[in-house]
Amino acid sequence: METLQSDDPQELGSYRLLRRLGAGGMGRVYLARSPGGRTVAVKVVRPDLAADHDFRERFRHEVEIAKAVSGRFTAPVVDADPDAPLPWLATSYVLGPDLTDVVGAHGALPERTVRALAAGLAAALQDIHAAGLMHRDLKPSNVLLAADGPRLIDFGIARAVDGSRMTQTGVVVGSPGYMSPEQAVGKDVGVAGDVFSLGSVLAFAATGRGAFGDGTTSHAGLLYQVVHGEADLTGVPPSLLGLVRACLMKDPTQRPAPGEIVTALAGQGIDAALHDWLPSAVASTIATHAAGILDLEAPETPRTVPQSQERATTGFGPAPTMLDGSPSTGTTGHGTAPGGAPVPAYGTPLPGTVPLGEAPESAPARSRRRVLGMAVGGAAAVAVAGGGVAWALTSGDGSDEATGASGGHAAAEPVEENFTTPPAGVAPQPLWHESAEEDSTSPRVPLLTHEGLLLVSGDPLVAYDVRTGKARWTKAGICRPGAQLLFHDGKVFLADGDYEGALVAYDVKTGEEAWRSRLGKQLSVEDTIAIDDKNVYVTATDHGQAKSATEYRTAVAAVSHTTGKTAWVEHRDWGTKDYDVQGTASGKYLVYADSNLNLTVRDTATGGQVWTRKIGDEWSWQPTVANGLVFLPGDELKAVDVEKGTTVWTLDPAGRRGFDNPTVADGVLYVSDHDDGVWAVNVKTGKRNWLCDELDVDGPESFRRVGSTLYGATGSVDGGIVALETRTGKLRWTYTDSKAAGEPWQIALAGNRLLATHGHEIYALPAV
Repeated sequence: METLQSDDPQELGSYRLLRRLGAGGMGRVYLARSPGGRTVAVKVVRPDLAADHDFRERFRHEVEIAKAVSGRFTAPVVDADPDAPLPWLATSYVLGPDLTDVVGAHGALPERTVRALAAGLAAALQDIHAAGLMHRDLKPSNVLLAADGPRLIDFGIARAVDGSRMTQTGVVVGSPGYMSPEQAVGKDVGVAGDVFSLGSVLAFAATGRGAFGDGTTSHAGLLYQVVHGEADLTGVPPSLLGLVRACLMKDPTQRPAPGEIVTALAGQGIDAALHDWLPSAVASTIATHAAGILDLEAPETPRTVPQSQERATTGFGPAPTMLDGSPSTGTTGHGTAPGGAPVPAYGTPLPGTVPLGEAPESAPARSRRRVLGMAVGGAAAVAVAGGGVAWALTSGDGSDEATGASGGHAAAEPVEENFTTPPAGVAPQPLWHESAEEDSTSPRVPLLTHEGLLLVSGDPLVAYDVRTGKARWTKAGICRPGAQLLFHDGKVFLADGDYEGALVAYDVKTGEEAWRSRLGKQLSVEDTIAIDDKNVYVTATDHGQAKSATEYRTAVAAVSHTTGKTAWVEHRDWGTKDYDVQGTASGKYLVYADSNLNLTVRDTATGGQVWTRKIGDEWSWQPTVANGLVFLPGDELKAVDVEKGTTVWTLDPAGRRGFDNPTVADGVLYVSDHDDGVWAVNVKTGKRNWLCDELDVDGPESFRRVGSTLYGATGSVDGGIVALETRTGKLRWTYTDSKAAGEPWQIALAGNRLLATHGHEIYALPAV
């Protein structure tokens, strides 16, 4: 910001000029104030352009369109005179630095700030496009960061959607590295061109560098990368990566619309998305400059330069950059001096506050310092930490149909909420996020109940409200490390946490003990295996049968979950003595695998053993049973008849490495291979429906399906949650918290909410 010089006008229209803000391609920009005290930025057109009749007509046309843009996240035109000797227009003055300055001073912005920035800029594009205008020069220096949200400024090279251009036909105007591919090659540009520029700006904000090159890259090189190259998105937070990629699609028809982005990022309202959105250092800068702006006055000594002389002596910056595929000179924008560093611009007060320097009509006059306190008090109080932005997805039936999932497949009580589907590539953000106690035991396995609770395994055992994430009850000493949580009829069943050898039922609503059952004097319950409509199935140790002082015989037992009485007890073969067992109850059969590499099937009514067989070198999986078949992972995927133990079909991995544990939903088997591909397989025939090979993370280890979306929870090394289209297998989005928890992700469903754990971290996300 510079003081006025002798060749600067003193007034333009009714506005008193205070300072120079900078110079751009069209002319010079001033800080000015209205008679009522409103602070504005006034752009004055260069004399040579003012003498061009065609330019005046185009300028007049743009001013009329720009006046219609009055959105919250633009700096609207408040006044203009296209017929003045030097045409000018005045826009609201935004109290905040531009994005280039902020990143230059503070580096890449926090994820929450970039997310809010995306929501605000998308909302600005909505308003601009609704007014029949395209911006065509969305770049960091045209984005101002104010305390109450971003502002998109400078429509200097905009064109109307109806075809009226501010530039010559066939001449490319814009900023290399931020214009869309179609704009870079001189083709007609639609509103999707602004979305591409938005993606480039978000990548810059998130990484601190241009997605298609840095300051050392020539304009021709930047243009080539935009048209033919791939954006370097290294460092973009994983939860924003899908959105940025979608915006940067070469095909304009594949980019999301601004309205879709707003809906996705601000599902709880734009105010929630912008709550405490700025880092504290940026907010403090705004407050500091606000004080300086409010203290500005017009020069005390009036200057009497005649307007004719003013037109003759005023110097202006270079013309707009014209790009025809060859290198050209640099582009300067609003607030940027030719050949120099950007000049910070600051200005608009918070919503609902008194405009800078102006008192309400009904209020007595206040000092400017008093107005400053009203206008920027919120800005000075912005904190570093901020809540995550929640967005929503279309609700589905909320059923958990994956056979073998922990929790007994209890139907979750619907949550009365309506969510909206985000654009392709945009991952949902948590509706809430909680961190379990750091000293609590892992691994964590979520369980959802029809009472609207999420139970998270570990010590202590905690029941969270699925709506709010708040703990409804906590019980220490009742849940062993890694214990499976089995639920039925309002109770959760656990082997006694004090190692007394009892099966205990706890009331899900309160966490209070409902009953406690012992199998007998010599038998102690070791762990739960599975549950069905009648019984809880457990493993036990028989202390009355031993081969040595440390080698006891083991058993499998069924306990009525209604009465707590033992239904049957059957001893296991000595060859299957290990305690480690994972199982599933399905219809007439209890199916379990053990750490001695055996797969065993028993009759759920009597406990009688139907068959047992060796299963290779991998046992740590929960058997999946559907359509009378048990599915065995390994080098090949096998379907075994649950009644006979014979192989029905085998699926070869087709050159890929072997298969992980499968899940069945709606008659389709979903499974990952060891190369992180996801397969959809026909349960009856073993034929592949589709293969997804486009994941950014490890292949999922468990799946849940809601409507047309398949959710997968991945491993611990490079993990997250993926959403795939059930019909095609196409990747919709990937969500990860980028935390090295060292444990796999776990997911389950409650109505139209997807609940997830990652180590100590617990999330609730909208689900389709």
